[in-house]
Amino acid sequence: MRVLVVGSGGREHALCWALAASPLLTKLFCAPGNPGTAKLAENVPIGVLDIAALVAFARDNEIDLVVPGPEAPLVAGIADAMGLAGIACCGPSAAAARLEGSKSFTKEICDAAGIPTALWERFDDPHAAREFVRRRGAPIVIKADGLAAGKGVVVAASVAEADDAIADFMEHRKLGEAGTSVVIEECLVGDEISLFALCDGTNALPLGAAQDHKRVGEGDTGPNTGGMGAYSPPPALSPALEADAMARIIRPALAELAKQGTPFRGILFAGLMLTADGVKLIEFNVRFGDPEAECLLPRLQSDLLPALMAACDGELADFSLVWRPVAALTVVLAARGYPGTPEKHAPIGSLSDAEAVPGALVFQSGTEVLGGALVSLGGRVLAITGTGSDLDAARKAAYAAARRVAAPALFYRRDIGWRALGK
Repeated sequence: MRVLVVGSGGREHALCWALAASPLLTKLFCAPGNPGTAKLAENVPIGVLDIAALVAFARDNEIDLVVPGPEAPLVAGIADAMGLAGIACCGPSAAAARLEGSKSFTKEICDAAGIPTALWERFDDPHAAREFVRRRGAPIVIKADGLAAGKGVVVAASVAEADDAIADFMEHRKLGEAGTSVVIEECLVGDEISLFALCDGTNALPLGAAQDHKRVGEGDTGPNTGGMGAYSPPPALSPALEADAMARIIRPALAELAKQGTPFRGILFAGLMLTADGVKLIEFNVRFGDPEAECLLPRLQSDLLPALMAACDGELADFSLVWRPVAALTVVLAARGYPGTPEKHAPIGSLSDAEAVPGALVFQSGTEVLGGALVSLGGRVLAITGTGSDLDAARKAAYAAARRVAAPALFYRRDIGWRALGK
């Protein structure tokens, strides 16, 4: 099979790594890719939002399956465009991708399907939003309604912080159109878990769970990021809780979307909160998480490629996946200044020493080759995954590899996995 992965980050590097192992694969492309994907696939210089060019490339190169990594092309309709061209695409339609493209749409689906989630309201007027905050008090959560690249959520500890978030989103337009409307909801308390499912419009197949670390600083301090690390499986999510989440959150959402005429195919990512009142949904995303993909995919023993095709073909009812009996932990190396204005073009020495650590994998994210040398492109630069018999062994492998990366301008948290390991 000829496969095109769309994206350029660590998630897409991990997808290419997993797909490259399939005996069914005959040719792998990645658009636009990065220096890491170039070792596994042929990189194609097409941006993720240039959907017309991606469709033309897929048609001209007889692509059998397109695998979008990030959310933006899905919300923009890449699956619809590929479908019109007769090309299989493992991702939801633009209508179904509103689960990530609009926080209020997700909440409406939850209300219609009886999915447990935080109490909420949507606002287009900042004055009404502030009045609601004053009535409800703090802590309270302010969310930009649209896509905001992981920067559209503020957990406000005070009314003043909530006021600032409303001003930033709605009045100063720091997130552009994404913050024109906001969703304000109660602050859920508990362990936050990322649960993934592969869906074919009717059926949902569990695709593993992970727990990530969103704050930039150790001890979960500082501003939110796209994710500074993750580990899988998360001990906090028992098999019983996972089954409950599948039964009360994932499958009702699928049923409601199908009822509304927008069946969901692809990877459904449920951000869960394990509260004292049971499992509740924080939000849905419509693709693999990053860095969750980098610690989930190394645990998957089954061939990923036929599973993705089965989702496209509506054939997951009798499909099953086998997982390796290992744990995985991913540490993200980021550029100075992240998540604000990250420095670019910091030199990165050879990665071979890190890759030589037993049980370690190095996925490239924000990298490029400049003048023949590997340098940082900004933001999250590398994702280093360790695998082992348990989380402690996985953690040791990941950090042993991280210490061998010759890139003094990059930084990383040294406490990934502390929730599960207490260190």
